[in-house]
Amino acid sequence: MLKEFKNFIMTGNVIDFAVAVIMASALGAVINGFVSNIAMPFIGFFAGGMNFEDLHFAMDGKEYVSLAAAKEAGAAVIAYGAWINTIINLLIVGLVMFIIVKAYNKTKTPPAEAAPAGPSEVDLLTEIRDALKK
Repeated sequence: MLKEFKNFIMTGNVIDFAVAVIMASALGAVINGFVSNIAMPFIGFFAGGMNFEDLHFAMDGKEYVSLAAAKEAGAAVIAYGAWINTIINLLIVGLVMFIIVKAYNKTKTPPAEAAPAGPSEVDLLTEIRDALKK
């Protein structure tokens, strides 16, 4: 059983998958940093200086200056600003993955064109029959 497991782990598919997971994690961190540190401040600036991270709804009905203040007071909050950031993050990840897959597909060699189909079996038999009649 140990030998079979070793063979399974050493196959190319498992190693390719492991590399893909590590790369996806790193790419996710880069995109998350981009959304948090560049995209959202840019969007917030054009939305009147709004900080999306602080957008929240306190379930106790009180007003809090920031999300951190609401959490510090122990209020149950719905942090919809963080959810907006997550959705923008998802859209950017989807766009980046689309661009990567599109670029990868361009690098693949096009499939060889199929050879033109010759006459069918029925056509060949018909030609032989006609040739024998002559």
